[in-house]
Amino acid sequence: MDIVFLLEQVVNGLVLGGYYLLLALGLSLIFSVGGVVNLAHGAFYALGAYVSLEVTKHVGFGASILISPLAVGTLGILFERYLLRRFYTADPILSLLVTFGLAMVAEQFIRMVWGAAPLASSMPDVFKGQLIFGDFMFSRYRLLILGVVFVVMSGIWLLLNKTSFGRVVRAGVQRPDMVAVLGIRLQPYMTAIVVLGVATAALGGVLFGPIAVVHPAMGGEIMTVAFVVVVIGGLGSFWGVVLAALLVGVVRGVTIHFMPAAGEASMYVLMFLVLMFRPRGLLGERIERFE
Repeated sequence: MDIVFLLEQVVNGLVLGGYYLLLALGLSLIFSVGGVVNLAHGAFYALGAYVSLEVTKHVGFGASILISPLAVGTLGILFERYLLRRFYTADPILSLLVTFGLAMVAEQFIRMVWGAAPLASSMPDVFKGQLIFGDFMFSRYRLLILGVVFVVMSGIWLLLNKTSFGRVVRAGVQRPDMVAVLGIRLQPYMTAIVVLGVATAALGGVLFGPIAVVHPAMGGEIMTVAFVVVVIGGLGSFWGVVLAALLVGVVRGVTIHFMPAAGEASMYVLMFLVLMFRPRGLLGERIERFE
């Protein structure tokens, strides 16, 4: 029974890691390609949750899984075109300050539109309840989350590794000067990366709304964890971020259960240990600045 109980905590930690992965992947890609520290990433996660609440009222939760990321992703086009584009060749501290201000504006906008009180998001009836395998029990809805995260992760990997789009993006991460010499403009690719990152963050808000409280400050709360995951995984490494997200999720999930007071600290201890031996992160690559 103790082994089954520990297994349940590990699987729950994997779900938590999948949650982190949806935010950290987009955050890592945007910084790797554009050199922009996007502190507003959490705001799109929060908007995804709130848009999902509205969509669910009219067409159901299933449709909101598609509609909400698409709607928020459209905002990502405007975000990249009118804001981020100005800071690709500037000091990263400038983009950090501007996106931090945007995150504050977005939080107040949410308060004005939806109010400051927390809102509840209900999951579909078909995903309520538990799946039981002997002594092992697991939530059906959490199984749905794992499935969606796996599909999204696989889709992004295929896009980056099996398409001409992905080859240009990876070249832009490692050698942007050579890409420019070949006459390839990275600007359209950067727009697509921002839209992809923003949409996956919004999807995270949609999926975790039903098992968490939806409130205006939720975006700011998740950003710290997302940055920890990116630092542990290493910039420029797809699998590094995936491994880091799952590792942080499992470590934090197990720690919270056995030592609730140490749950928050566990991920910082993990980051410290990784950086002691791998300053670039678990699978980090050498990144040249976007030009």
